[in-house]
Amino acid sequence: MNTTALIRPAWTPATIALMVIGFMVFWPLGFAMLAYIIWGDRLDGFKRDVNRATDGIFAGCRRGSDKAARWGHGSARTGNVAFDDWREKELDRLAEERRKLDEMLTEFDDYARELRRAKDQDEFDRFMANRNKSTAPTTTGTTKPASPSTPKRKGSNLLDD
Repeated sequence: MNTTALIRPAWTPATIALMVIGFMVFWPLGFAMLAYIIWGDRLDGFKRDVNRATDGIFAGCRRGSDKAARWGHGSARTGNVAFDDWREKELDRLAEERRKLDEMLTEFDDYARELRRAKDQDEFDRFMANRNKSTAPTTTGTTKPASPSTPKRKGSNLLDD
């Protein structure tokens, strides 16, 4: 069994073909393959450095999650019964306060929605009253003729054109 990789940082037919295809498809892919061929042997050291750096970052995240579990975001107890009881009471009180605030927010949203609906209904009623007033036929049966002193302009009404 052959242990050499088909795509390795060297001038092999496979890497050259991939580089040419990369340039034809999208030129940055071709440059990336060229960089891999030229500097790919240094990639092992780079990978090792990146792995060490990310391990350090994620180790800090693990430490942070342990602290969060200790301060009430999990079920961890501190060992001090008096403090744990006080903390539980405070968390319950805060949860109750949050529930009350959520209820008040819901009530206010309902009130504001009803207020908007009433305002919209009032505006609609005024619009319909004005519309019905302007389109209602006159009760006398006579209409006032247009005065000859006011000439009708072309385009003043889209339906007149």
